[in-house]
Amino acid sequence: MPFIITDPCIETKDTACVDVCPVDCIHPRKDEPEFAQATMLYIHPEECIDCGACVPACPVAAIYESPEATPSHQKALIDANAVYRAGDAEAVAKAEAIVKEHISTHTDLMAVPPAERQAAHSRF
Repeated sequence: MPFIITDPCIETKDTACVDVCPVDCIHPRKDEPEFAQATMLYIHPEECIDCGACVPACPVAAIYESPEATPSHQKALIDANAVYRAGDAEAVAKAEAIVKEHISTHTDLMAVPPAERQAAHSRF
């Protein structure tokens, strides 16, 4: 599985990563119906070509290069990225449920502003 978007993206949804992705594997895009309701953005693992263009583009450092590089307390979000499929209401709901559970079980981390959350990952 390629890159993983983690909790600094929650409620941020900055689409700079979407703009630089050469294969449009980051969803939901602003023109997709799920964008308004989505809590965060997701990387479709089968569409991603592992180019890494998204990592420096993310203003909140929410993207990790692999599941192994993703901090342990962010592991549930690996599953959220894996199941999300734009246009598939059941898959979207499943991914969003994973994110909502992450939010409810990591209230201390979610209290940190998104721009500072990635740096805070080492403390949790």
